[in-house]
Amino acid sequence: MKQKTTQFLTSVAFSMAITASAVSAQTAEATNAVALDETVVVGSSLYTDQVNALKTPTPIIDVPQSLSITTADDISMRGFDSIGDIVDYTPGVSMSQGEGHRDAVVFRGVRSTADFFVDGVRDDVQYYRSLYNVEQVEILRGPNALLFGRGGAGGVLNRVTKKGAIGEDFNGYQFSIDSFGSAEAQVDTNVSLNENTAFRLNAYYNTFEDNRDFSDGEGLGVNPTLKFQLTEKTTLDVSYEYIEYDRSIDRGIPTANGKPVDALNDIVFGDPDLNKSEFEAHSIRALLQHQFSDTLKGNFTASYTNYDKLYQNFYAESYSEATPDKVRLDGYLDTTERQNLVVSGNLVSEFATGNIEHTLLFGAEFSDSSSENDRYNPEFDDGAGGTTDKREFDISDRNVSGVGFNAGGLYAGAFTDLNDDTETDLTVYSLYIQDEIKLSEELILVLGGRFDSFDINVTDNKPGGTDGSQTDEEITPRAGVVFKPQENISVYASYSQTFLPASGEQFASLGGEGFDPSEYTNLEAGVKWDLAPGYSLTAAVFQADQDVVEKIDKVWVRVDREVRGFEAQFSGQLSDQWSIATGYSYVTGEIEDHSEPAVIGNDPRELPKQTLSIWNHYQVTDKLGLGLGAIYQDSSYINDSNSAELPDFFRVDAAAYYQINENLRLQVNIENLLDEEYYPSAHSTHQASVGSPLNATFQIVGRF
Repeated sequence: MKQKTTQFLTSVAFSMAITASAVSAQTAEATNAVALDETVVVGSSLYTDQVNALKTPTPIIDVPQSLSITTADDISMRGFDSIGDIVDYTPGVSMSQGEGHRDAVVFRGVRSTADFFVDGVRDDVQYYRSLYNVEQVEILRGPNALLFGRGGAGGVLNRVTKKGAIGEDFNGYQFSIDSFGSAEAQVDTNVSLNENTAFRLNAYYNTFEDNRDFSDGEGLGVNPTLKFQLTEKTTLDVSYEYIEYDRSIDRGIPTANGKPVDALNDIVFGDPDLNKSEFEAHSIRALLQHQFSDTLKGNFTASYTNYDKLYQNFYAESYSEATPDKVRLDGYLDTTERQNLVVSGNLVSEFATGNIEHTLLFGAEFSDSSSENDRYNPEFDDGAGGTTDKREFDISDRNVSGVGFNAGGLYAGAFTDLNDDTETDLTVYSLYIQDEIKLSEELILVLGGRFDSFDINVTDNKPGGTDGSQTDEEITPRAGVVFKPQENISVYASYSQTFLPASGEQFASLGGEGFDPSEYTNLEAGVKWDLAPGYSLTAAVFQADQDVVEKIDKVWVRVDREVRGFEAQFSGQLSDQWSIATGYSYVTGEIEDHSEPAVIGNDPRELPKQTLSIWNHYQVTDKLGLGLGAIYQDSSYINDSNSAELPDFFRVDAAAYYQINENLRLQVNIENLLDEEYYPSAHSTHQASVGSPLNATFQIVGRF
């Protein structure tokens, strides 16, 4: 398979290079290239030459919403290699375990596996996302339906990918290895084929290891891109991406008396051969931009992605201190094949009516997604051909019979018990409009709305299964006001809504058939202040109301939650040598209505009351730099019944950099410098993730 993959990738890259040469030759004869009027200010404005998180060229200080940006330089210098690393240092969001096989972010108390985007295009399949080709990561908090449609209930995470750079030639590379044995190599090559065309290639290969038993795996990604300056006012970006990995799965440890069982920290309740995730994806993306006039610009995007995923696992289902030597297990095998097609277009017009200035956004989007999903349960047996319900993992005997869960005579037969087998087809039509109205130099209004038609059809292939369909049509508004007493200060207030159909995030079934969509509303007020060059402060208070459809004890019901909080971020260059970035959030919540009366009044799950992060960089000499950071996460409940919780924790991270010359840097990044024992996330009551002990990553970063 890998040989065929390599041949396929080589042919794609070769074909794109040939196409680039042909098109650029024609373009060179037709026109002299002139760069479009684009705003690309890393760290202070979202990338407006991409179909990105805002879709309009709006500086961060004028956005009536909380957001955070992590640039490619931040990712490299701080040794980030996952979405989770970025979330750790972002206020108002945290990570969920994601059943050990996917990115799962908790935005203001809302767990999501589908609110991920690439250059503004939905990327909703459940997998682990690499950062090898990322220019910056944008995290917006609060409902975001106007720009993104369904979902986005607590926030969205958008990755802006690296594109070809016309007029530049460079080669970048990065090699890393950590103290657990993981290793990774990355390359970033850009070739300016002529004055109108550039070809860029980003790629990575890694091996996966951590401190937990049986952890291993490998992955690769290849992303060739082409940038064409078709005319003086038109650019085209085309890219192909291939991702593949095969890695082990760890679902964590059980709890007792409401806390993770520390004595079980070194045990993996799974099997090295059966706990695994295999993932493969092919993506083709195109972005066409045209400047019709000085006041009217448009962009058109098309994206097609083919996903193929297998997820197979065993995990701790229950545990009791009354029988401390036994843990009951369960498991399943789940496969997903999905094809996503997304086509969208946006027009941005800047004009004036009298003394009032407008930035008007009008957009339309069509998406079609078809999926095949199935799930099989294991047939547990007694090892002698007889079927039994024996699922107990005998802890004291786990080394007697070898490895994995086959401790104490536990056996699992083939995954033959069919649980689900469905085919789904999802079609969504969307129209949206937004006007940023500048009434004066001090006052800006943001008004807009979106219409979505969401149509899902499900075929149930199980014997006796029934087919079904459901259509939801929703209008979601957004309103904001920004007051700027000075150019460097903005005070804002905003209101926004979003929805999620009862079929949920992944369309494996109709879900709560006949239920109206889940609804989310957000009120937010805040301040953004560029205190001085190099200094930025943002703060916000918010209230989020959630009226959601959930399945509880095999019955679909509606649950109401309210979440309130405060967030603040500060970054500054305190001296020529010292810079700092910090974030803080204080969030509380309450379950206001629930099918289980005993739960009403409880705290929502996965909602740490306080989080704090800080990162310092100090340049000791021209060549030597040091970094020191810390994150604090308050305790949080694992479930809505509040019967189990993750303890609070404090983790210290550090880094050292040595710049040999302008093109070569050596660095070491240390996570959990004090080697603290902690539990960063969970999926359910008896699946609490065990945090990694001290881990050092050594890197060589270069460019030529």
